[in-house]
Amino acid sequence: MENKLYRSRTDAMLGGVCGGLAHYLRIDSTLVRLFFILIALGGSGIGVFVYLLLWIIIPLEGQKKDVTLQDTVRSGSEEIAERTRQMGDDLRHLVRNPNPQAGLLIGAALIILGAIFLIQNLDLPWLYWLDFDVIWPALLIVGGIALLMRHWRGE
Repeated sequence: MENKLYRSRTDAMLGGVCGGLAHYLRIDSTLVRLFFILIALGGSGIGVFVYLLLWIIIPLEGQKKDVTLQDTVRSGSEEIAERTRQMGDDLRHLVRNPNPQAGLLIGAALIILGAIFLIQNLDLPWLYWLDFDVIWPALLIVGGIALLMRHWRGE
């Protein structure tokens, strides 16, 4: 059986690129997604460009075999445009009807960050350990633990 590269219809979060690549490479799609996240964050955003390019040029699973590259590029571009419009509509809906918990969370985060920056600028000798390079990863870890605990509790 021949293994073809395609964008997955069933294992898709955005365009199915990672799911299709994972199937083609016979690995878990989570690993492919993590790879794209890492090169998006650590590679000056090149991961986003590569993902979008692959979204445009890789055919969707189940497309006809006689489809040309030009047809694939056109349908991929139209799909990205439609997905972008849909995300814009979702974002407008969220802005118009915000979740009350989101304001509470953002407000608390702003207060914490403001307090950290204020304390750092006071130049108190006994607070030299308070470094944003240490606090930021610690806050991410605490946030991750809180999310996992909520998940385990079924909230």
